[in-house]
Amino acid sequence: MTGHTRTVTVHFDDLDAMGIVHNARYALMLERAITAFWAERGHSITASGPTSTDVINAVREFSITYHRPIRGTGDVNLRFWLEKLGETSAVVGFEFTSPDGDELYADGRRVNVKLDPRTLRPAAWSEEARGIAAGLLRTPEKISH
Repeated sequence: MTGHTRTVTVHFDDLDAMGIVHNARYALMLERAITAFWAERGHSITASGPTSTDVINAVREFSITYHRPIRGTGDVNLRFWLEKLGETSAVVGFEFTSPDGDELYADGRRVNVKLDPRTLRPAAWSEEARGIAAGLLRTPEKISH
């Protein structure tokens, strides 16, 4: 399977007044899942600072399409993958689905740019990060809706 799938929990404070996940929470859940993925592989920000310069990056673009609301609390699946890994940027595709994968709630893409920690200008991803990211690269025939 291409990409990475993580179970994320929808909490009461993720819901809006109608009892559905608030639109802004999708970006937060995605951020937490991607952060956990990289932290499990040694790339995080600790009390001592970044464990790698690859964690110094910024979101350049975020796009999401909502297909059906997530109603109430509980678990959903979040799958993310790399559409493209450039010299200084990464295009991440993602989808939120029901735990069984039958219902697509939302999908989209996010573009991150790695930054030099001193200048905050685009910088190249490390070879270590490229190696980890290679496991997230998608092959078009494996992604479908």
